[in-house]
Amino acid sequence: MIWTVRQYGLPFLLAVSLHLALAAWIRGVWQPDRADPLDAFKPKMVHSTLLVLEPKAQPKPAPPKAQPQNQQKPQAAPAKTEPVKPARPDPAVEAARRKAEQEEAARLNAARDKARAEEAARQQRLQALAETAFLNSIEDESQDLAQDAADEAETVAQSYRYGIYQRVVANWSRPPSARNGMQARLQVELVPTGDVVAVMLIESSGSAVFDQSAEAAVKKAGRFEVPKENALFERYFRRFTLLFKPEDLLR
Repeated sequence: MIWTVRQYGLPFLLAVSLHLALAAWIRGVWQPDRADPLDAFKPKMVHSTLLVLEPKAQPKPAPPKAQPQNQQKPQAAPAKTEPVKPARPDPAVEAARRKAEQEEAARLNAARDKARAEEAARQQRLQALAETAFLNSIEDESQDLAQDAADEAETVAQSYRYGIYQRVVANWSRPPSARNGMQARLQVELVPTGDVVAVMLIESSGSAVFDQSAEAAVKKAGRFEVPKENALFERYFRRFTLLFKPEDLLR
């Protein structure tokens, strides 16, 4: 503390003396009626006025005068136009045009006639093909039916032939000279009732005794069962051949 007073004592005394001197000076200089010297440092007030400038009013346009409804503006009279006279065609050009049109029409008619003729020919060919196909179909069907009928007739005839063979076997007497491998072919003729009217040897077996025994067996049978249909009888049993073979007929 002592060191502090010693250190700052002199400056303190100088500061106090300076303040006292300043106060004495101010007191001696300052006068109440004089203007405050500090007034020079006060800000001055500036008074201003805001002026607003308004645009001048424009005069309103006068409304248009109403015109009477019935009054119409006069229309300008249409200008008179002179009618344009068509140019007369050149006779040569007109004749050429007509000729060209006639040739074109003739060409179209010829093409149309040709197309019609070709179509008619095509239809005729189709008709001919259809008729040919129809006829061929009928012919094929007829052949099929005929073949079916022939097959059926052959089947029926075969059954009657078997009956004839059985009856010949029942009436045949084997001769001692008969051997396997011998055969005789006979032609037999019947009437619609089935009666035997003729027997003829057409192929010999090489043994007269064997051939005679075969003929005797047919004649001994005398009558065979035959179909009642006349066409079937005439075709298969009016006259037929009989192959006589021991290995087939012997029991």
